[in-house]
Amino acid sequence: MNISIILPAKNESAAIGATVAGVRQHYPDAEVIVVNDGSTDNTAEVSEAAGAKVVHHPYSKGNGAAIKTGARAASGEIIVFMDADGQHDPADIPRLLELIEQGHDMVVGARQKGSQASMGRGLANGLYNRLASWMTGHRVEDLTSGFRAVRADKFREFLYLLPNGFSYPTTSTMAFFRAGYSVAYVPIHAAQRIGKSHIRLLRDGTRFLLIIFKIGTLFSPVKIFAPVALAMFLLASGWYGYTLYSFGRFTNMSALLYSGAVMVFLMGLISEQITALMYKGE
Repeated sequence: MNISIILPAKNESAAIGATVAGVRQHYPDAEVIVVNDGSTDNTAEVSEAAGAKVVHHPYSKGNGAAIKTGARAASGEIIVFMDADGQHDPADIPRLLELIEQGHDMVVGARQKGSQASMGRGLANGLYNRLASWMTGHRVEDLTSGFRAVRADKFREFLYLLPNGFSYPTTSTMAFFRAGYSVAYVPIHAAQRIGKSHIRLLRDGTRFLLIIFKIGTLFSPVKIFAPVALAMFLLASGWYGYTLYSFGRFTNMSALLYSGAVMVFLMGLISEQITALMYKGE
């Protein structure tokens, strides 16, 4: 297979050299692209010295933007995305490619217990995985892993959907499921990263909460809106029963809740149609 390996990097000079060297050791003929996302250190120079092709962002645009830049620059039929901070082992790449050869369109390295994520991030990832599994009807083992192999032509179909921030793995996974492409998982161990993480607890914690809603809107909005509408309908019915029994009348609060339930459900139906239009070319 003609392979391109993409490493988005921002101020990763401490780890990028060893990462590129490891990739080169296993795939000396592969195209290795480091997307230098506005680094202020010598990430670019270290990458070039290790044998990578470097694509530059004049300023930091975000991890997702670097992924999109790398995907556009890649010439391979298969693209492997991995972190530049030493978390991902290049020796795991053949295991991902093996499933690609078997016919899958995306293969994700699923982090196992003992990987470096903190307890809070581990719990959050578990929540995302369960929600995504419910939405898709398929077991999602690691929704947010940045270590994955994809068929380049299929991945580029969804570049317009990908955010510029850190949630590109979530968006791309759900887009592949929605389009009916095959997604598989390979268990991996993620090592402790080298250097300082770019994730900030308060800022990115809020952003990760929004991922939950993005999961729903990318795949099936009705599955998000319908339960809310049902809860409002049951609350309205319960309040109506109470006021009818106690006061013998139908109150404005019941009317408001019933109306809200209908509106939320209709919003879900409209969102479902909008979501379908996003994939009309597939």
